[in-house]
Amino acid sequence: MSRGKIYLVGAGPGDPGLVTVKAAELLGRADVVVYDFLANPSLLSYVSPRAELIYVGKKGSDHTLAQGDINRLLVDLASRGRTVVRLKGGDPFIFGRGGEEAEELVAEGLDFEVVPGVTSAVAAPAYAGIPLTHRKCASTVAFVTGHEDPTKPGSSIEWDKLATGAGTLVFLMGVKNLPAITGNLVRAGRSPATPAALVRWGTTPDQFTLVGTLESIAALAEEKRLKPPAVLVVGEVVGLRERLNWFESLPLFGRRVMVTRTRDQASGLSRRLADLGARVVECPTIRIAPPEDGGPISAALDRLGEFDWLVLTSPNGVDYFFESLKARGRDARALAGVQVAAIGPATAAKLDAFGLRADLLPEEYVAEGLVKALVAAGVGGRKVLLARAAEARDVLPRELIAAGAEVTEAALYRTMVPEGLTPEAEAALKQGSIDLVTFTSSSTVTNLVRLLGDRLASFQAMAPAACIGPITARTAREAGFTMAAEAEVYTIDGLIEAVLRFFKP
Repeated sequence: MSRGKIYLVGAGPGDPGLVTVKAAELLGRADVVVYDFLANPSLLSYVSPRAELIYVGKKGSDHTLAQGDINRLLVDLASRGRTVVRLKGGDPFIFGRGGEEAEELVAEGLDFEVVPGVTSAVAAPAYAGIPLTHRKCASTVAFVTGHEDPTKPGSSIEWDKLATGAGTLVFLMGVKNLPAITGNLVRAGRSPATPAALVRWGTTPDQFTLVGTLESIAALAEEKRLKPPAVLVVGEVVGLRERLNWFESLPLFGRRVMVTRTRDQASGLSRRLADLGARVVECPTIRIAPPEDGGPISAALDRLGEFDWLVLTSPNGVDYFFESLKARGRDARALAGVQVAAIGPATAAKLDAFGLRADLLPEEYVAEGLVKALVAAGVGGRKVLLARAAEARDVLPRELIAAGAEVTEAALYRTMVPEGLTPEAEAALKQGSIDLVTFTSSSTVTNLVRLLGDRLASFQAMAPAACIGPITARTAREAGFTMAAEAEVYTIDGLIEAVLRFFKP
C-alpha cells in the first residue's frame, strides 16, 4: 500500500475569510481532516462529504487527544495511504506545535508539507486597531508564548532582555499566567505605565478588547473574568487603537443574526451581514427538491415555442428551468420568440447568468406587482407559462386568468422542510443569543415555526423578525413574530438596509 501525505495547514485566526487559497483547496482534496478547537468550524464546508473528520480538541488544558496521541494518529493515517489535512488554528509553526508533529512524521519517513496560516499574533491586534509596528512608536516586535512547556526545568524566556528589547511584545496563550507575565516585565525594567491590551477571540464577531497598562491589565482581566483564547499586546502601539479601531466599529458588530434561506442561497446574505460585523447563524428552513410529478413541466417544455410569455418567480426557478431544458437536450435558444418576465432583480440576475435578459421586471417585486406589470404589457389573450415552486401562492394564476391570459402552471421544484435545525442554530438557541431573525419568503417563516415546535414562543421572545417584503412580513406577524424591520425595496439589499436601520443607535 502506498503511503499517504500529511499537510500541516494553518486555519487562520478565526475569521474564515482569512484562510489561504491553498488551505481551502487542500481541504477539498483531503481524505481525512484532523482539526483543533481554534479552527473555525465553517472551514469544514470546504471538505468533501466523503472525507472523515476527526476533532482533537486542543482547548487550553482540555485536550480531546494528548499531543502524543495526535502525533501517532497522523502517522497511522498516513501509513494507511490517506491524504490528511492537519488543520491547526493560526499558523502551525507559531506556537502551534506543528514542529513537533513534523518531527514525528520525519522520524517515520512520511511525506509532509507545511501550509502557513495567518497567525492571531498579527491578526487579532490588527482587528483591534493596533498595528504592531509604527514608524513613530515601534520599530521592533517580539512574539512570546504565555504558556511554556511545564515539563521544562525552568523558563527559557530571558525577561531582562525581552522587557526592553522590543518595541512591541505579543504574548499568545497568556491569560492564565497574566499576573506573572506583567510582573516579570515590570521587574525587568518595562515601565508599568506601558499601554497594554488583551484581544479575546480576535477577528471574530465575538471579539472583545480590554485596554489598560502593564500595571493594570491583569486586574482588569480578572474583574472582567476574561478567559482564553486571548492575545496580549504590550507597547506604545496600543495607544493607536482609539483612532484605528475599525472592526469593532462596524454597524452590526457583535449582533447575532439568523439567516433562514436555503443552504445554497444563504451565503450571499450571510456574507453581506458578516462584512458589516454580524455573527451570522445559518439555519436553512427550506430544502429544494424536484417536483413529485415532472410531467407538467416536461410537457410544457416540449411546446415551449407556443407560449407568448414565460414567467419565473425565483432564482431557484431559473436554475431548475434551465436544468430541465438541458435534460431535454435544449438550451436558451428554445426561448426564441418567447418573452420572459422575472419577479425581481435576483431572478433577473440569475437569468442573465444564463445569457438571457428579462423582458419585464415589475416596479414592486411581489406577485401583485408582477401581475400589474404583465397586465400593462398586454398579457390578455396571450399564452403564459407560469413555471415556479409547487407550493407558491395562487395570486399569479388567478389574477392573470382574470386578465384574460391563458395560463399553464408547471412546478419546477418543490420546497420541503429540513429534518431539523443546524447544530449552530441549536447552540444559539441554548445560549439565548439571537438578536434578529431574517425571513426572505413566507415559506421561511412557516418552516421555521415547524422546526422550532414547542420552542417557538421562547424564540419569538428572544428574536424579532426582519422581512424582505410585505407578504413575508404579514406571514411573520400572523405566526406571532414581533416585526423589527421590513425592507422598503423587496431585495436582499433592501433587507440589509432595513436591518441596519433597526440596529442604528
